[in-house]
Order: sequence, then structure tokens, then C-alpha cells
Amino acid sequence: MRLAIINKDRCQPRRCSKECEKYCPRVRTGDETIVFEADGKPVISEELCVGCGICVNKCPFDAIMIIGLPEALKEPTHRYGTNGFALFGLPVPRIGKVTGILGPNGIGKSTSVQILSGALVPNFGQGKGDWDTVLEHYSGTALHDYFKAVVDGKVKVSQKPQYVDLIPKAFKGKTSELLEKTDERGVMDELVEYLDLRGIVNRKISELSGGELQRVAIAACAAKDAQFYFFDEISPYLDIYQRINVARLVQELSKDRAVLVVEHDLAVLDMLTDVIHIAYGEPAGFGVMTLPKSVRVGINQYLKGYLPEENIRIRPEAIKFEVHPPRDDAQFKSAASFNSFSMKYGDGFSLKATGGNLRVGEVLGIVGPNGIGKSTFVKVLAGEIKPDEGDPGIEVKISYKPQYIKADTTVSVQDFLRGISKRFGSSYYEVEISNPLQLERIYDSLLTDLSGGELQRVAIAACLSQEADLYILDEPSAHLDVEQRSMVTRVINRFAENNQKTVMVVDHDIYMIDLLSQRLLVFEGKPSVYGEAHGPFSMESGMNRFLKNLGITFRRDEETKRPRVNNLDSRLDREQKESGNYYYSAKD
Repeated sequence: MRLAIINKDRCQPRRCSKECEKYCPRVRTGDETIVFEADGKPVISEELCVGCGICVNKCPFDAIMIIGLPEALKEPTHRYGTNGFALFGLPVPRIGKVTGILGPNGIGKSTSVQILSGALVPNFGQGKGDWDTVLEHYSGTALHDYFKAVVDGKVKVSQKPQYVDLIPKAFKGKTSELLEKTDERGVMDELVEYLDLRGIVNRKISELSGGELQRVAIAACAAKDAQFYFFDEISPYLDIYQRINVARLVQELSKDRAVLVVEHDLAVLDMLTDVIHIAYGEPAGFGVMTLPKSVRVGINQYLKGYLPEENIRIRPEAIKFEVHPPRDDAQFKSAASFNSFSMKYGDGFSLKATGGNLRVGEVLGIVGPNGIGKSTFVKVLAGEIKPDEGDPGIEVKISYKPQYIKADTTVSVQDFLRGISKRFGSSYYEVEISNPLQLERIYDSLLTDLSGGELQRVAIAACLSQEADLYILDEPSAHLDVEQRSMVTRVINRFAENNQKTVMVVDHDIYMIDLLSQRLLVFEGKPSVYGEAHGPFSMESGMNRFLKNLGITFRRDEETKRPRVNNLDSRLDREQKESGNYYYSAKD
């Protein structure tokens, strides 16, 4: 089976010479393989298309994809019209279970949720769908009973949106007003205590940080009286402790309800879900939902990039985790050092940082709970704010990517990056930054039109594009899927090593910190009260110190060496705490 996908937003027939039609070999022999509709945009006949790919390469706006599908994929579950995105398969929500979806962005996860909520009737690729056809199609399966309940109005859906930073645009008022409005189960007081929201309930929604908005959105979703709950990314802006806390809340919610979770933090997904569906395909082209898999097996198959049951490779290379061997300090050349300093906000939060050294060509990870001073620390180093006492004394040029990114200019991505870097457009820039970060397809897009993940990749590229000695990136994993996080990790590591630059990364994704860092800076203290910066430490010492403060232990998967969260008070959890190996067990 062959799919011809046309991105209607990219397609600009009035600005091109209709190269897709002009160079199509079937059109030139007289067939109507490509015709133009009344709006001037082309329609490609998938039956007549021979899959030569000439139109794909000739289209000046990269608006066409010709995709050859495996023979097993014969009928889509839903398709958005002729030459539109096609979804194959659906996740199966189960009462009493947390079902996870693991896959890249733009692969059909939101479409699946719309179908499961009853907002979208699957059409199986044939125009407009109807529920009688759906029930007949799924007769004898678990989805038949589920959709029958949807049709009968017995399924109410509660959904947490992916981009919580858009909530202030949709709701004006106090946090307490939003929470009271959604409290259908009478559990808001419990949720406020559990998610540590007591201090912000009287503040306006517009005044909340990203982490606070995330917890408010989770509380609002969990407070509704529904049969099917969908959480679209619970980890952005939350620290590891908050992520695990929310994971336990979602598990509690699933005891007598069906819960579906999309999550890109694999450590959280591993401990949170009972089964997972892997979503693969071509973003914006087609998506396939596999049958449910056990969590450990599914995540390992996803990391390896090969699904043996489906006999398909979803990625050319595996994502590999390596245990960091000890490295001789003599290998490193000192890049700079920073002095101790302190910062205090009125009668509130205070930060103290001891001095430390930075090395040429290394990536220094920064870990700690939210509200502990990590962002304040990097802003002081970057010269964004001045400390009350002491002077960091860093006399090197710094490039800084902040935690929260806003597009405040209407220029295109290409013009924005060209204005930042003299190397923009060079072969080095294309190979090392632009191509890996997949920026070419959004070069002509305006910054204000980008999604959260697209804007994040542009911000990372902008930070690395500037001429500097020290590069600081605050939460580069936010809104990125697993594939993109792996890609960003490789870009940052290669950039630091090849250019002999120093990079500091603040992040809460343990997988990303593990793949990126040679050393760690650990923040300790009491969130929103005081924070202390310690280190840098070796990876082993730093992670053990960090996780001990949180009372959490990790082990490494025997097959892939990826970090996995131990269940609280399990045998491994108790053994590792007794031995002091919170992150690296003795056999690692």
C-alpha cells in the first residue's frame, strides 16, 4: 500500500510552477495522477502513483510525502481526507489499568484520544464515519464494548492538555476558581495537599510558573468525575520528585477507571504504566499503534528501534546507554572557574553557591528539585541578574537558553537564525545543528506559529549558534519526544567535544542527564525557602547524592542499561539504600 500525503498548509500553488505535476512521469504519459482542485491545490491519486518520489524532491515547499507502507497495513482506522494523515490501530483503554503510548510527536496520539472520547468518529479511510460501521468493525473485541458505551453516552472523558502554558490564555482568574469549577468528585482539598498547591490557590493563573501550571492542570483533570482519563505529558516543568508523586496519583486514579497517558520521560512511563502501545510511522504522514506490550519489553524494543512481533524497524540506530567509567582529571583542561556567591529575594528564598571549576569539552549536568535555585544560579552565571554577595567572576562569553521560551517576534525561523549566527547556512551548521534538529522543514515558518517542541529546537539551535565559551541550556527536553531528546543529546555532546566548548544543562529527565553529562552539579535545600549548590561531582557521586536527598533509587536495565525507578520499599530499593548505591549498583 502506498500513501501520498500533502501538507495543505505548506502547499503554495500560487507561488510555484506546479512542479509536482510538471515533472510527474505518469502525468507526462497522459494519466491524471495529479490534478488540481478548485482551491488550486493538487490531489495525488495513490492508485496511479508509482512512488518515484520526483514530486517529493521537486516541491519547493516540501509539502509532499510518498510513503510505502508494510503489506499488513491495509485499511486505516481513520484518515483526514484525500492525501491526509492516516492512523492505523488504536490503543485499548482498560478499567483498572494505566495504558501508556510511547512514540514521537505528530504520530496520531491526539487523534486516538479524539476517537476514544467520541469526539471523532473513525471513517476507516472512507469519507465520513458512522458509529454503526465502527461497532460492526470492532465486533467481538474489547473496543466494541468500549465504543458501545461511548455511543450510549456512558463514557465521560477528562483530558489534561499537552501545552499547559496556554491555560492562562483560556482562563482568567484565580487558581482556586479554576479548581473549584472542575471539582466534580469533591476531592480538591486532597489534591491540593497531595500536589502541594496550597500556597498558590489564591494567586491568579497568569502568575503561575510552568511547574505550577502543570500541577494545577493535573489536579483539574483528576478532579473530574469521568470514566476515561487522558493525560498528555505529565512531566514537563516538574522535577523528578514531583513526577514520581504525580505518577502515584495517576495510578491511584486508575483503580476503578481507565487511564491513558502519553509521556516522553521513559523513567516515569516505566513506573507509571501497566501496559504500553508503541506508536510509529512518519510524523504528519501516518501513524501505527501496536498491540499492547508489557512495559519493560515495549520500552526496550522502542530504544532498540526494532519491533520483533511486527517485524519492523522504526529507527536505523538504537538509543544506547553507557555506564560512565571514571575519567582521569588529567585528561581535562580547565575552561573557567566560578567563585562563591549568594542571592536573596526579600524575606523569601535565598541561594548560596560554592565555587567550582568548568572543563573544556565537557557537559556539566545540573540537578535538583524545583524551586531550589537552579535557574537563578545559571542566570547569575549568564549575567542576567546580579548576586547580593560575592561575584561569580566568570570572565568568558556565555550563551544562554532560558527555561521558558516565548516567541516575541514575527520573523521566520530562517531569518531569526541567520541574524544570530555567521555560520548559518554553512556545511558545518547544516550537518551539526540544522539537520539533526530537523529545522529545514520549519525554516519558512514564523516563530509565533511554532509548536512548543518546534520552538524548543529553534531555541537550542539559537543558543548553540552564538559565539561563546560557555553554553547554558535550561530544560532543553521540555515538549520534546523521546526521539528528539536523543537527537538533542547527540547534538549537544558533539558540539561540546568537537568545538572544545563547555556546556551546562539543567534538566529533570534522568535519561537525558545520564546520556549527556560527564559531571554533575547538585542543588540541595528546601524548595522555595533556600537552596545550596554543591559540586561539581563525578556522575556516580552526584547522582547518589541527589537521589539520596529524594529517597529514590534507580537501577539499570540488564538489557539496555537504561535507568529504571525501583518501587518504593522493594527488595532492590532497600538493598541499594543500605549499600548507599542509589543510582549505580555494585554490579554496574
